[in-house]
Amino acid sequence: MAFQDLLDQVGGLGRFQILQMVFLCVSSLIVSPHILLENFTAAIPGHRCWVHILDKDTDSANDSGTLSQDALLRISIPLDSNLRPEKCHRFSHPQRQFLHLNGTFTNMRELDMEPCVDGWVYDQSTFSSTIVTERDLMCDYQSLNSVAKFLLVAGMLVGSIMYNYLSDKNGRKNVGDTLTMEVLRSAMHEELEAAQTKPSVFDLFRTPNLSKRICLLSFVRLLTTIPVFGLFLHLQFVGEDIFLLQILFDIVQLRGNYAAVLALIHLDRRVSQMVFIFLLTVSILLLIFIPQDMQTLRVVTATLAVGVSGAAFSSCLSHAFELTPTVLRVTALGIIGFASATGTALAPLVMILSVYSPHLPWIIYGVCSILGGLVILLLPETRNKPLPDSIQDVENE
Repeated sequence: MAFQDLLDQVGGLGRFQILQMVFLCVSSLIVSPHILLENFTAAIPGHRCWVHILDKDTDSANDSGTLSQDALLRISIPLDSNLRPEKCHRFSHPQRQFLHLNGTFTNMRELDMEPCVDGWVYDQSTFSSTIVTERDLMCDYQSLNSVAKFLLVAGMLVGSIMYNYLSDKNGRKNVGDTLTMEVLRSAMHEELEAAQTKPSVFDLFRTPNLSKRICLLSFVRLLTTIPVFGLFLHLQFVGEDIFLLQILFDIVQLRGNYAAVLALIHLDRRVSQMVFIFLLTVSILLLIFIPQDMQTLRVVTATLAVGVSGAAFSSCLSHAFELTPTVLRVTALGIIGFASATGTALAPLVMILSVYSPHLPWIIYGVCSILGGLVILLLPETRNKPLPDSIQDVENE
């Protein structure tokens, strides 16, 4: 009896399936905030160099006692290309000539500057403390923030490998404990032999067609996960109000899953995935050209990217389910999930490249999603086709 026939007899949706989905949703609700919490615990507040005449809590720091805070800031901190106070440099000595320039500025690079050797002063209007402010992960050390995010996700990656193996090995009841005599009498001899056979993960790579599918599906998942979690884990690079962004991202991702269901009903599997990945690519690349001053447009674009990413994930998972044989489907999805977790871990490392150019990480995110869309073309279409039950079914297609 084929797996599809069993599904028809058991029914697609019942009390068991509903309870199972509820428990799975509860576990997901517990785990997901743990990853996204890094946006808040590792947030980078506004900052500038600590300056003696400006920040020392003594009246003697200000020689004249008449200069305002803005004036002291002007002669102590250079301006960047956007005419905002530098975050990583200060003047070696107060530049009092700036008090009389009335809006005109000389070349800042010609003046003596030094890094923030005495630390930083942080804007505490939003966050009183984060791991960035506690450890001074600024300027030359800002890449350590991305490394911390990588270590968090890498730990989850290692844990998923270990606990997936343990749950698969010890988390099931023995077949002999659940079979009744009626089932044994009605089953065919071939089915009993197949039930006693325990396929391993290596069986996924022993035949050409199945191994090709697993590699391509894993590659698609890896390439689409990198840009998505690049957005999720770096909200501050997208917009200023990260609380609003987090709420919007969560809402649109739910809507994206509904869009995926509609697309899977009316469109081919490959077409639906490519449409969503194309929209994801366009949205990410648009963020490069939208200036920071246009916050509303940046938020809308990033929200669209997250919405279609949720749809792309759902479509990819459904396609993977239909491309893998029943006897190894759970194992295959575990391999694909491992590729997805690898992409999640790599996403924050890509952001380290922002020290060379602030646009470089987003270009890489866009290229990854483009490559993921192209790889989908190498996979077979599965719409309105029966699920493969065995490895031989996959090889015969």
